[in-house]
Amino acid sequence: MFAADEASRGLGIELLEHGEGTAVLRMTVTAAMVNGHRIAHGGFVFLLADSAFACACNSRGPVTVAAGADITFVAPAHEGDVLVARAEERVRFGRSGIYDVSVLRGDQVVAEFRGRSRSIGTTTKESP
Repeated sequence: MFAADEASRGLGIELLEHGEGTAVLRMTVTAAMVNGHRIAHGGFVFLLADSAFACACNSRGPVTVAAGADITFVAPAHEGDVLVARAEERVRFGRSGIYDVSVLRGDQVVAEFRGRSRSIGTTTKESP
């Protein structure tokens, strides 16, 4: 799935690790990703976390999408910072699941993300 993710790869996001219900991705904050306060725009931090969530929730097979997600920004990130998003499945039930993603700069938490997933099909070609 990540190989076909043009949005994530276009921003330089790298898939470092993946397993059943887990994923670790990395992104360097570029000049194009900072806002008027010279800190990383929250949308880019969310996108990194969302991409890690997507890799984790699609690790078991059927096409799975976000049913909802929220994020708490804990600390600002700046141009040049290397952010790592660590996604972990908390629970799966029926076609749904809950995943937590920590976005880190080194050992410092930048954001905490919780995603809710829903399986919708068996292959990406059949998905809407």
